[in-house]
Amino acid sequence: MELKILHFYPDLMSLYGSYANVSILKRTLEEMGNTVTVERVELGGDADLTHADFVYMGAGTERAQKAALLYFSKLGDAVKAAADAGVTMLFAGNSMELLGKTITDDAGKVYEGLGLADFTAVQNKKRFVEDVYGHTDLYEDAVVGFVNRCSVITGVETPLLASMDMGHGNEGPCGPEGYHKGSVFASQLTGPILVKNPALLKVMVQAIYRHRGETCPEIPVDQYMAEGWAITAEQLKARCTK
Repeated sequence: MELKILHFYPDLMSLYGSYANVSILKRTLEEMGNTVTVERVELGGDADLTHADFVYMGAGTERAQKAALLYFSKLGDAVKAAADAGVTMLFAGNSMELLGKTITDDAGKVYEGLGLADFTAVQNKKRFVEDVYGHTDLYEDAVVGFVNRCSVITGVETPLLASMDMGHGNEGPCGPEGYHKGSVFASQLTGPILVKNPALLKVMVQAIYRHRGETCPEIPVDQYMAEGWAITAEQLKARCTK
């Protein structure tokens, strides 16, 4: 298949190696015999989401996040239509907050979000910098990663991580984390999240094939990624039980 990935604001929203989520997805899809084009969408640029197979935005500073919101919100109707049509999307880091109803910064200023989801984000001056060991209903493997966040997110009814044994979730320590509905996935976890979690990468690939109405063939397994996940999961699990 010929597949198109839309990478929104790669220069602005690029903290914590966020670009690697796109790189590993592209490589995996190409190893499966697909031709993959990555279209970089810069600030103020237009994008045709109707022909996208995967939409991605990474993490940025709080200031960069507000700049991204200013331009991304202009595409709000198109993003919602693409989500309704089943286009696979991943919002990593604080780009997740753009999907909600509002973002309140640490000075109390309120910004309107896309309204794709009903949650709200309130940012604080205190940051939570922690490892994460959690669980999702999508598969059995633990979810691992790292968070560097300053927000409390309330109103998420369908989190990506149902529970956490370690780390700060949407509303507090060891709570549910992220957002997932249909083919839209969002999480504050970095690492980057798809590199750290091969099982979640597999979910993305399967969602892309499902949207295309194609049967997903066997997905190649990167042994280094698999071994990295296993070592990290074992170490974090041991810390959880101490």
